[in-house]
Amino acid sequence: MLQVAWLRVDTQTILTIATHVITKNHRIAVTHSGHRAWSLHIRETRKTDSGWYMCQVNTDPMSSITGFLEVVVPPDILDYPTSTDMVVREGSNVTLRCAATGTPEPTVTWRREAGGTISLSNWQAGSIVGPELEITRITRLHMGPYLCIASNGVPPTVSKRILLTVHFQPMVWIENQLVGGYEGQTVTLECRSEAHPSPITYWTKPSNETIANDENYKVETIPRGLYEILMKLVIKSVRAQDFGTFRCVATNSLGETDGKIKLYKIDKPPTTRKPGSRRESKKTWKIDHNHEKKAIGMKDEPMLKGDDIGDEQIDFQSATASSSFHRHLFMNFGITTMTVILAGGLST
Repeated sequence: MLQVAWLRVDTQTILTIATHVITKNHRIAVTHSGHRAWSLHIRETRKTDSGWYMCQVNTDPMSSITGFLEVVVPPDILDYPTSTDMVVREGSNVTLRCAATGTPEPTVTWRREAGGTISLSNWQAGSIVGPELEITRITRLHMGPYLCIASNGVPPTVSKRILLTVHFQPMVWIENQLVGGYEGQTVTLECRSEAHPSPITYWTKPSNETIANDENYKVETIPRGLYEILMKLVIKSVRAQDFGTFRCVATNSLGETDGKIKLYKIDKPPTTRKPGSRRESKKTWKIDHNHEKKAIGMKDEPMLKGDDIGDEQIDFQSATASSSFHRHLFMNFGITTMTVILAGGLST
Protein backbone atom coordinates (compact mmCIF):
# COMPACT_ATOMS: atom_id res chain seq x y z
CA MET A 1 0.00 0.00 0.00
CA LEU A 2 1.31 3.44 -0.96
CA GLN A 3 2.21 5.83 1.84
CA VAL A 4 2.10 9.60 1.24
CA ALA A 5 3.94 12.04 3.49
CA TRP A 6 4.17 15.84 3.66
CA LEU A 7 7.44 17.43 4.76
CA ARG A 8 8.76 20.95 5.41
CA VAL A 9 11.88 21.05 3.25
CA ASP A 10 13.89 23.84 4.91
CA THR A 11 13.56 22.26 8.39
CA GLN A 12 13.36 18.61 7.22
CA THR A 13 10.26 18.24 9.41
CA ILE A 14 7.72 15.47 8.71
CA LEU A 15 4.28 17.02 8.92
CA THR A 16 1.92 14.16 8.00
CA ILE A 17 2.02 10.46 7.00
CA ALA A 18 -1.06 9.08 5.28
CA THR A 19 -3.99 10.61 7.20
CA HIS A 20 -2.06 11.14 10.42
CA VAL A 21 -0.64 14.51 11.51
CA ILE A 22 2.85 14.02 12.93
CA THR A 23 3.81 17.60 13.78
CA LYS A 24 2.54 19.21 16.95
CA ASN A 25 1.42 22.27 14.99
CA HIS A 26 -2.36 22.35 15.52
CA ARG A 27 -2.82 24.47 12.40
CA ILE A 28 -1.73 21.58 10.14
CA ALA A 29 -4.26 19.06 8.69
CA VAL A 30 -4.29 16.50 5.86
CA THR A 31 -7.14 15.07 3.76
CA HIS A 32 -7.36 12.15 1.33
CA SER A 33 -9.99 12.39 -1.37
CA GLY A 34 -10.05 9.69 -3.97
CA HIS A 35 -7.30 7.20 -4.77
CA ARG A 36 -4.50 9.66 -5.60
CA ALA A 37 -5.36 13.06 -3.97
CA TRP A 38 -3.65 14.06 -0.73
CA SER A 39 -4.01 17.65 0.42
CA LEU A 40 -2.06 19.52 3.11
CA HIS A 41 -4.03 22.28 4.91
CA ILE A 42 -2.53 25.15 6.91
CA ARG A 43 -4.97 27.29 8.88
CA GLU A 44 -4.35 30.89 9.92
CA THR A 45 -1.28 31.20 7.75
CA ARG A 46 1.59 33.30 9.02
CA LYS A 47 4.62 34.81 7.41
CA THR A 48 6.74 32.07 9.01
CA ASP A 49 4.80 29.47 7.03
CA SER A 50 6.44 30.67 3.81
CA GLY A 51 8.90 28.18 2.28
CA TRP A 52 9.28 24.90 0.34
CA TYR A 53 6.99 21.90 1.00
CA MET A 54 7.39 18.33 -0.33
CA CYS A 55 4.84 15.63 -1.05
CA GLN A 56 6.68 12.25 -0.95
CA VAL A 57 5.37 8.82 -2.05
CA ASN A 58 7.09 5.62 -0.86
CA THR A 59 7.36 3.99 -4.25
CA ASP A 60 10.48 2.23 -5.47
CA PRO A 61 12.27 4.34 -6.38
CA MET A 62 10.73 7.01 -4.14
CA SER A 63 8.91 9.85 -5.95
CA SER A 64 8.23 13.38 -4.74
CA ILE A 65 7.13 16.83 -5.78
CA THR A 66 7.89 20.19 -4.14
CA GLY A 67 6.12 23.52 -4.10
CA PHE A 68 6.82 26.95 -2.68
CA LEU A 69 4.35 28.72 -0.41
CA GLU A 70 4.57 32.50 -0.23
CA VAL A 71 2.47 34.11 2.45
CA VAL A 72 1.66 37.74 1.57
CA VAL A 73 1.39 40.22 4.45
CA PRO A 74 -0.33 43.64 4.34
CA PRO A 75 1.95 46.61 4.97
CA ASP A 76 2.59 47.93 8.44
CA ILE A 77 4.42 51.07 9.56
CA LEU A 78 6.78 50.63 12.48
CA ASP A 79 6.73 53.17 15.30
CA TYR A 80 10.53 53.12 15.27
CA PRO A 81 12.52 54.36 13.40
CA THR A 82 9.57 56.19 11.80
CA SER A 83 9.66 59.93 12.59
CA THR A 84 7.26 61.51 15.04
CA ASP A 85 5.96 65.11 14.96
CA MET A 86 8.90 67.50 14.59
CA VAL A 87 9.61 71.14 15.50
CA VAL A 88 12.49 72.85 13.67
CA ARG A 89 13.88 76.35 13.13
CA GLU A 90 13.46 78.01 9.76
CA GLY A 91 16.57 77.54 7.61
CA SER A 92 17.58 74.16 9.07
CA ASN A 93 17.68 70.76 7.30
CA VAL A 94 15.12 68.04 8.06
CA THR A 95 14.86 64.30 7.31
CA LEU A 96 11.53 62.51 7.78
CA ARG A 97 11.69 58.69 7.98
CA CYS A 98 9.04 56.04 7.42
CA ALA A 99 9.86 52.37 8.18
CA ALA A 100 7.38 49.87 6.70
CA THR A 101 7.19 46.07 6.67
CA GLY A 102 5.10 43.61 4.68
CA THR A 103 5.31 40.92 2.01
CA PRO A 104 6.02 41.79 -0.71
CA GLU A 105 8.15 44.69 0.51
CA PRO A 106 6.01 47.84 0.62
CA THR A 107 6.58 51.01 -1.37
CA VAL A 108 6.60 54.20 0.73
CA THR A 109 5.17 57.41 -0.76
CA TRP A 110 5.20 60.88 0.83
CA ARG A 111 2.41 63.43 0.31
CA ARG A 112 1.16 66.59 1.97
CA GLU A 113 -2.07 65.94 3.85
CA ALA A 114 -3.71 69.11 2.50
CA GLY A 115 -2.54 68.41 -1.06
CA GLY A 116 -0.23 70.67 -3.00
CA THR A 117 3.42 70.17 -3.83
CA ILE A 118 6.44 69.26 -1.75
CA SER A 119 9.23 71.79 -2.32
CA LEU A 120 12.74 70.37 -2.35
CA SER A 121 16.06 72.11 -3.08
CA ASN A 122 15.70 72.55 -6.85
CA TRP A 123 12.32 71.07 -7.74
CA GLN A 124 8.77 70.44 -6.62
CA ALA A 125 6.60 67.33 -6.76
CA GLY A 126 3.16 66.24 -5.70
CA SER A 127 4.61 63.07 -4.12
CA ILE A 128 8.02 61.61 -3.26
CA VAL A 129 8.77 57.86 -3.29
CA GLY A 130 11.21 56.43 -0.75
CA PRO A 131 11.52 55.68 2.96
CA GLU A 132 13.10 59.12 3.66
CA LEU A 133 12.04 62.67 2.83
CA GLU A 134 14.92 65.16 2.99
CA ILE A 135 14.22 68.90 3.03
CA THR A 136 17.12 71.37 3.02
CA ARG A 137 16.90 74.99 4.20
CA ILE A 138 13.36 74.55 5.42
CA THR A 139 10.98 77.52 5.28
CA ARG A 140 7.57 78.33 6.75
CA LEU A 141 6.04 77.15 3.47
CA HIS A 142 7.05 73.58 4.40
CA MET A 143 5.03 73.72 7.62
CA GLY A 144 2.07 71.36 7.96
CA PRO A 145 1.13 67.67 8.17
CA TYR A 146 2.76 65.07 5.91
CA LEU A 147 1.62 61.49 5.20
CA CYS A 148 3.89 58.52 4.66
CA ILE A 149 1.84 55.89 2.79
CA ALA A 150 2.90 52.23 2.61
CA SER A 151 1.41 49.86 0.01
CA ASN A 152 2.41 46.49 -1.50
CA GLY A 153 -0.69 45.36 -3.38
CA VAL A 154 -2.08 43.52 -0.37
CA PRO A 155 -4.90 45.47 1.26
CA PRO A 156 -5.19 47.52 3.28
CA THR A 157 -2.79 50.35 2.48
CA VAL A 158 -1.63 52.12 5.66
CA SER A 159 -0.36 55.61 6.40
CA LYS A 160 1.06 57.69 9.23
CA ARG A 161 0.63 61.43 9.78
CA ILE A 162 3.71 63.45 10.74
CA LEU A 163 3.27 67.13 11.66
CA LEU A 164 6.18 69.39 10.73
CA THR A 165 6.23 72.67 12.66
CA VAL A 166 8.58 75.50 11.67
CA HIS A 167 9.49 78.22 14.17
CA PHE A 168 10.49 81.72 13.04
CA GLN A 169 10.46 85.24 14.47
CA PRO A 170 7.68 87.68 13.59
CA MET A 171 7.55 89.63 10.35
CA VAL A 172 5.19 92.57 9.68
CA TRP A 173 3.76 93.89 6.39
CA ILE A 174 1.86 97.18 5.99
CA GLU A 175 0.03 98.07 2.77
CA ASN A 176 -0.84 101.68 3.68
CA GLN A 177 1.81 103.43 5.75
CA LEU A 178 0.14 106.84 5.34
CA VAL A 179 -3.55 107.22 6.20
CA GLY A 180 -5.48 110.50 6.08
CA GLY A 181 -8.39 111.35 8.35
CA TYR A 182 -10.30 114.26 9.88
CA GLU A 183 -11.59 114.78 13.40
CA GLY A 184 -14.74 112.81 14.13
CA GLN A 185 -14.10 110.29 11.35
CA THR A 186 -13.90 106.51 11.89
CA VAL A 187 -10.53 105.20 10.63
CA THR A 188 -9.20 101.62 10.41
CA LEU A 189 -5.46 100.82 10.44
CA GLU A 190 -4.22 97.36 9.36
CA CYS A 191 -1.01 95.31 9.70
CA ARG A 192 -0.32 91.74 8.53
CA SER A 193 2.01 89.58 10.63
CA GLU A 194 3.61 86.15 10.14
CA ALA A 195 5.14 84.33 13.11
CA HIS A 196 5.38 80.93 14.77
CA PRO A 197 4.90 80.26 17.63
CA SER A 198 1.86 82.52 17.49
CA PRO A 199 2.89 86.03 18.56
CA ILE A 200 1.58 88.42 21.17
CA THR A 201 0.34 91.50 19.30
CA TYR A 202 -0.54 95.03 20.37
CA TRP A 203 -0.80 98.65 19.13
CA THR A 204 0.72 101.85 20.52
CA LYS A 205 -0.53 105.45 20.18
CA PRO A 206 1.52 108.38 18.90
CA SER A 207 2.20 109.05 22.60
CA ASN A 208 3.71 105.50 22.77
CA GLU A 209 0.95 104.28 25.13
CA THR A 210 -0.32 100.73 24.59
CA ILE A 211 -3.87 100.70 23.22
CA ALA A 212 -6.65 98.71 24.88
CA ASN A 213 -10.26 98.27 23.79
CA ASP A 214 -12.32 101.21 25.05
CA GLU A 215 -14.85 103.77 23.85
CA ASN A 216 -12.30 105.29 21.44
CA TYR A 217 -10.42 102.24 20.11
CA LYS A 218 -11.23 98.70 19.00
CA VAL A 219 -8.37 96.17 18.58
CA GLU A 220 -8.95 93.03 16.47
CA THR A 221 -6.70 90.04 15.68
CA ILE A 222 -7.89 87.78 12.85
CA PRO A 223 -6.07 84.44 12.14
CA ARG A 224 -5.26 83.75 8.48
CA GLY A 225 -3.88 80.20 8.08
CA LEU A 226 -1.18 78.38 10.07
CA TYR A 227 1.04 81.33 10.89
CA GLU A 228 -0.49 84.55 9.49
CA ILE A 229 -2.68 87.02 11.36
CA LEU A 230 -4.35 90.32 10.43
CA MET A 231 -4.05 93.09 13.04
CA LYS A 232 -6.73 95.80 12.90
CA LEU A 233 -7.09 99.00 14.90
CA VAL A 234 -10.39 100.87 14.58
CA ILE A 235 -10.32 104.50 15.75
CA LYS A 236 -14.02 105.12 16.34
CA SER A 237 -13.85 108.94 16.28
CA VAL A 238 -10.54 110.60 15.43
CA ARG A 239 -9.40 113.24 17.91
CA ALA A 240 -6.62 115.81 17.64
CA GLN A 241 -4.27 113.68 19.76
CA ASP A 242 -4.70 110.75 17.35
CA PHE A 243 -2.75 112.40 14.55
CA GLY A 244 0.75 110.96 14.45
CA THR A 245 2.49 107.58 14.20
CA PHE A 246 0.85 104.35 15.41
CA ARG A 247 2.88 101.13 15.89
CA CYS A 248 1.67 97.55 15.42
CA VAL A 249 3.91 95.14 17.34
CA ALA A 250 4.26 91.33 17.11
CA THR A 251 6.50 89.41 19.52
CA ASN A 252 7.23 85.73 20.25
CA SER A 253 10.01 83.70 21.86
CA LEU A 254 12.28 84.25 18.84
CA GLY A 255 12.07 88.02 18.55
CA GLU A 256 9.98 91.17 18.12
CA THR A 257 9.04 93.18 15.02
CA ASP A 258 6.94 96.30 14.58
CA GLY A 259 5.44 98.37 11.78
CA LYS A 260 4.50 102.06 11.67
CA ILE A 261 1.45 103.80 10.21
CA LYS A 262 1.17 107.60 10.18
CA LEU A 263 -2.28 109.12 10.55
CA TYR A 264 -2.26 112.66 9.13
CA LYS A 265 -4.93 115.34 9.20
CA ILE A 266 -7.05 116.20 6.17
CA ASP A 267 -9.85 118.73 5.70
CA LYS A 268 -13.35 117.53 6.35
CA PRO A 269 -15.21 117.32 3.03
CA PRO A 270 -18.03 119.91 2.57
CA THR A 271 -21.60 118.77 2.91
CA THR A 272 -23.77 118.94 -0.22
CA ARG A 273 -27.53 118.97 -0.74
CA LYS A 274 -29.15 115.76 -1.73
CA PRO A 275 -29.87 115.44 -5.45
CA GLY A 276 -33.33 116.74 -6.40
CA SER A 277 -33.74 119.03 -3.38
CA ARG A 278 -35.47 122.40 -4.06
CA ARG A 279 -35.22 125.78 -2.37
CA GLU A 280 -38.08 128.28 -2.29
CA SER A 281 -37.44 132.05 -2.24
CA LYS A 282 -39.94 134.70 -1.29
CA LYS A 283 -40.27 138.18 -2.84
CA THR A 284 -42.79 140.94 -2.20
CA TRP A 285 -43.88 143.66 -4.62
CA LYS A 286 -45.95 146.77 -3.81
CA ILE A 287 -48.06 148.02 -6.71
CA ASP A 288 -49.53 151.53 -6.89
CA HIS A 289 -53.06 151.86 -8.27
CA ASN A 290 -51.79 154.37 -10.79
CA HIS A 291 -52.05 152.32 -13.96
CA GLU A 292 -48.67 153.24 -15.42
CA LYS A 293 -46.40 152.46 -12.42
CA LYS A 294 -43.84 149.64 -12.58
CA ALA A 295 -43.75 147.01 -9.86
CA ILE A 296 -41.17 147.77 -7.16
CA GLY A 297 -38.47 145.09 -6.92
CA MET A 298 -38.69 143.90 -10.55
CA LYS A 299 -36.24 145.05 -13.17
CA ASP A 300 -36.93 145.17 -16.89
CA GLU A 301 -40.37 143.66 -16.39
CA PRO A 302 -43.62 144.75 -18.15
CA MET A 303 -45.89 147.37 -16.57
CA LEU A 304 -48.62 146.09 -14.28
CA LYS A 305 -51.92 147.90 -14.75
CA GLY A 306 -54.83 148.08 -12.38
CA ASP A 307 -57.21 146.29 -14.65
CA ASP A 308 -54.68 143.45 -14.90
CA ILE A 309 -55.02 142.81 -11.17
CA GLY A 310 -57.65 140.33 -10.11
CA ASP A 311 -59.11 139.63 -6.74
CA GLU A 312 -57.20 136.36 -6.30
CA GLN A 313 -54.17 135.82 -8.57
CA ILE A 314 -51.89 137.51 -11.11
CA ASP A 315 -50.06 135.59 -13.85
CA PHE A 316 -46.38 136.58 -14.11
CA GLN A 317 -45.52 134.63 -17.23
CA SER A 318 -42.83 137.13 -18.21
CA ALA A 319 -41.04 137.13 -14.85
CA THR A 320 -38.84 134.17 -15.76
CA ALA A 321 -38.92 131.48 -18.37
CA SER A 322 -37.49 128.74 -16.19
CA SER A 323 -39.09 129.24 -12.76
CA SER A 324 -42.54 128.31 -11.54
CA PHE A 325 -44.46 130.82 -9.49
CA HIS A 326 -47.17 130.78 -6.84
CA ARG A 327 -49.04 134.09 -6.58
CA HIS A 328 -50.97 135.55 -3.65
CA LEU A 329 -52.53 139.03 -3.73
CA PHE A 330 -53.42 141.08 -0.67
CA MET A 331 -55.37 144.36 -1.05
CA ASN A 332 -54.88 147.30 1.29
CA PHE A 333 -56.12 150.89 1.12
CA GLY A 334 -54.74 152.23 -2.11
CA ILE A 335 -51.73 149.85 -2.10
CA THR A 336 -51.56 146.34 -3.42
CA THR A 337 -49.05 144.16 -1.59
CA MET A 338 -48.18 141.05 -3.58
CA THR A 339 -46.18 138.16 -2.19
CA VAL A 340 -44.63 135.81 -4.74
CA ILE A 341 -43.09 132.51 -3.72
CA LEU A 342 -40.46 131.44 -6.24
CA ALA A 343 -39.85 127.71 -6.43
CA GLY A 344 -36.29 127.47 -7.72
CA GLY A 345 -34.08 124.58 -8.75
CA LEU A 346 -31.09 122.95 -6.96
CA SER A 347 -29.09 125.43 -4.92
CA THR A 348 -25.43 124.81 -4.15
